[in-house]
Amino acid sequence: MDWIDTHCHLDAPEFDADRDAVWARARAAGVTMAVLPAVAAEHFERVRALAHRFGLAYALGIHPLYVERADDSDLERLREALQRHAADPRLVAVGEIGLDWFVPGLDRERQQRFYLAQLKLARDAGLPVIAHVRRSADGLAAGLRRIEVAGGIAHAFNGSPEQAQALSACGLKLGFGGAMTFERALQIRRHAVALPASALVLETDAPDIAPHWLVHGSAPRVAGAASRNEPGELPRIAGVLAALRGWSLDETAVQTGANARAALPRLMALQAT
Repeated sequence: MDWIDTHCHLDAPEFDADRDAVWARARAAGVTMAVLPAVAAEHFERVRALAHRFGLAYALGIHPLYVERADDSDLERLREALQRHAADPRLVAVGEIGLDWFVPGLDRERQQRFYLAQLKLARDAGLPVIAHVRRSADGLAAGLRRIEVAGGIAHAFNGSPEQAQALSACGLKLGFGGAMTFERALQIRRHAVALPASALVLETDAPDIAPHWLVHGSAPRVAGAASRNEPGELPRIAGVLAALRGWSLDETAVQTGANARAALPRLMALQAT
């Protein structure tokens, strides 16, 4: 089986000590492709270099949690980077962009301005988006209705059925990862079962959003030690989705892989090589 991790921050400092081993474990587990989204302008070349080094895909964008430390000129840096790498087949999206209305004290107006500006850059580049959505699905959908882009993925979706429908109507697939593995994540699990099969893609968000077995699987972690997620956890996360949907693992790999390629069409050529 071939698995696609549609959201993995392999450039994160948590992987600096053993990045090669992390990706080797993922490959051994059957993860053949991952998308590495940038979160800040200073990370653009790093995610691109890693994607080329490991044969992966990448996205360029400014994360909503980083916009307050970003300079307005970073939007121009993004525009220039998208133009400079327009012919790079490993550049598959603009991301991670979006809105975060969960973390208190953030400047929503600045987030909105950066979000809309990056949607316009994605539209002009003809690229889909990878969107961060946390308590902000209505605002995300409003922006997508205002500025149409070539589809993409709503990463770590956890909204209402109506919001899922709204984002799907805007051409976005919905990302499911480690949060789905917790039995108490009732809303996410309902979505995993009720949404059309064509709406679902898999992700880890590594090193973040660890599945339950990393959080509760050992005494030190139960005691409060941090749990680092890895792309190699994706097949086991997929197994949870398979159990919820009543699918085989093969069916899950085929369906979610097809959905990922539909959301990020440049993945088709990368996986054909």
